Amino acid sequence: MERSAYIRTARRIVVKIGTHVLTDDRGRLATEIFDSVIDEVVRLSEAGKEIVIVSSGAIAAGRALLAPAHQTASIPEKQALAAIGQTQLMGMYQQALDRYGKRAAQVLLTRDDLGHRRRYLNARNTLFKLLQFSVVPVVNENDTVMVEEIKFGDNDSLSARVTILVDADILILLTDAPGLCARHGTGVRDEAPIPFVQEVTPDLRRLARGPSGLLGTGGMATKIEAARIATEAGHPAVIADGKRPNVITDILEGRQVGTFFAPLEDRLSHKKHWIAYSLPKKGELVLDDGAVRAIVHKGKSLLSSGVVEVRGRFDSGEMVACLDRDGIERARGITHYSSQEILRIAGKQSGEIESILGYRIQDEVIHRDELVLMTRQGTCQARRTE
Repeated sequence: MERSAYIRTARRIVVKIGTHVLTDDRGRLATEIFDSVIDEVVRLSEAGKEIVIVSSGAIAAGRALLAPAHQTASIPEKQALAAIGQTQLMGMYQQALDRYGKRAAQVLLTRDDLGHRRRYLNARNTLFKLLQFSVVPVVNENDTVMVEEIKFGDNDSLSARVTILVDADILILLTDAPGLCARHGTGVRDEAPIPFVQEVTPDLRRLARGPSGLLGTGGMATKIEAARIATEAGHPAVIADGKRPNVITDILEGRQVGTFFAPLEDRLSHKKHWIAYSLPKKGELVLDDGAVRAIVHKGKSLLSSGVVEVRGRFDSGEMVACLDRDGIERARGITHYSSQEILRIAGKQSGEIESILGYRIQDEVIHRDELVLMTRQGTCQARRTE
C-alpha cells in the first residue's frame, strides 16, 4: 500500500521538532525556523487539521543564553538550562503565532504523568480541549524535575506516546537528516532516504545507530524507536528533513518526502499500549512452561499455578514482566496481587487463594485483558482479537 493511502485522510497530526532543526549553526534558536513551522501549522489548521507540536530545544536555548565555556552534562546543569531555555522556547513559538493572533499552550510531561491512568486521561483531555480552542499545544518533557525513573529520555519517545495519547492519525519526526538512509552514520549526507518501511526490524535498528550530537539527546536510533512505538499502536510515522520548506504539508499531501513507516495491521489496543509503554516495570514473575504456552499461544490469563518465582517488590495494580525459565520476557501486565501475596500463592490453584490469603481479589494474577505479549526482540505483539 502506498503512503498516500495511509495519510490522505489524516486530520490530527503530532509533529516532533528536533533541536538541530530549531537552532542555527551557533546553537541558537532560529526565528526564521519558528516562523516557517508556524506558517505551516496555521495554514493546515485553517484547512481543518489539528496539530500538536512536541518540541525539543529548551536545553540548547538555555546553553546559548548562558554561553558556558564547556558542554555541560550533569543532570542539575541540564535541569537549570532547561528551566532557563524553556521560557525562550515558548516565547519563540508565541512570537511566531502572534502574527496570526493565535495562542500557544505549554504542556510539560514526565513518564510518571503517563504512568498513572488518571493523570494520563487528564493530560489527554487537556490536549483535546486545547485543540478544541484552536490553541497550538507545545509539548516538552518536564526536564526541570526529571529523574531517571520518570524521564522519557528523549522527545522522540515522548512524541510517540503523545501520538497514542491523542489518537493522532500520523506522527511526523522532523530532524536534520533527509530520513533514514541505507548508510546512516557513515557521514553520507546527500544520499536519498529509504522511502518506505513496512516493519521496524532488528536490522533496521542497527542501521540507525549513530551519534545524537552535542545539542540534542536523541539521534536516528531514537527516531526509529519512536516510529516503532507509534506503528505498533496503528499510527503511521515519517522521519523527514525539518528545514525543507513546506515539509509538513508535502508529507500530508502524500509526496515522497523522508522515510515513511507503515502502521501494523494487528495493532495493540489503546489500553494495552499504555500498559506496555507508559507504565514503569516494578517487578518480574518467572513462569513455568505450561503458563508460557497458555498466555502466548492460547491467549489465556496468568494464573497463580503457573508462577514459579517472584522478583522484586510491587503492589497490586502495578506492571510486572513475565519471564520464561530462560529469562526471556514473554509478556507484561498489571497484576491483581502484590509480590508478597504472590509469594504465598505461587504454584497454587486459583481455588486455594482464599484459604491461603483469607480473601480472593481475582482468580487470575494477571487477566488477559491487561496482559501484553512480547516478541523475542523485546517488542509488543498484538493479537487480531485485540
